[in-house]
Amino acid sequence: MLKIENIRKVFNPGTVNEKVALNGLNLELNPGDFVTVIGGNGAGKSTMLNSVAGVYGVDSGNIYIDGVDVTHLPEYKRAKFIGRVFQDPMMGTAATMQIEENMALAARRGKPRTLRTGISNKEREFYREQLKILELGLEDRMTAKVGLLSGGQRQALTLLMATLQKPKLLLLDEHTAALDPKTADKVLEATEKIVAANNLTTLMITHNMRDAIEHGNRLIMMYDGRIVVDVSGEEKKNLTVEQLLNLFSQASGSDEVDDKLVLS
Repeated sequence: MLKIENIRKVFNPGTVNEKVALNGLNLELNPGDFVTVIGGNGAGKSTMLNSVAGVYGVDSGNIYIDGVDVTHLPEYKRAKFIGRVFQDPMMGTAATMQIEENMALAARRGKPRTLRTGISNKEREFYREQLKILELGLEDRMTAKVGLLSGGQRQALTLLMATLQKPKLLLLDEHTAALDPKTADKVLEATEKIVAANNLTTLMITHNMRDAIEHGNRLIMMYDGRIVVDVSGEEKKNLTVEQLLNLFSQASGSDEVDDKLVLS
């Protein structure tokens, strides 16, 4: 479903601030793979996601989504393939609009516009059923303004909106990092449920090693713009945080693990 082929991305080339963000990165995801991505600051995690989404053009290499070469497609043309949730809960929703209006925007994204206004009863019932998945009681508050919701509620709603049209690829960029631990667990629980129910191919960046181990069917760790650890199946299930740190040290040849990574 996703194939990243030897991509390279350098910021500020030829200057004192030159930074090789991606260094010949290769990655393949099968349909339905839920891959957690971990690594220290500057490892290239977000650059990889932004390159897949089309925010950044790559200097070399190719990116394929469901067999389609999207390497040179602009971000807005890739949007039909991709659902995305950002770290900031405020980014994925329109605060001054109602919950059901936000859902309608997500459901109609990319579809032809008509002169018909409002939300039909059939659509409203569909949104209500989808909101029940989150188990946050939002199905009973569909006319409430999104700006009145908590950060966790908004992030859960953003997740639901990003997956409403069943994207070929779901990108989660530390989507629980700004939430308190209890709320983060709730959003991760909803993530697992939605990804499994729709068999979505997913890339989830996290700084929390325990979350990286507990969620998904595969874990990759990045260092200096490349993948240094790639585990799946029983090997991933049986991992401990200590073993993951040891794997990182062995694969990277460095004991310098990012503080944020350790503290998480």
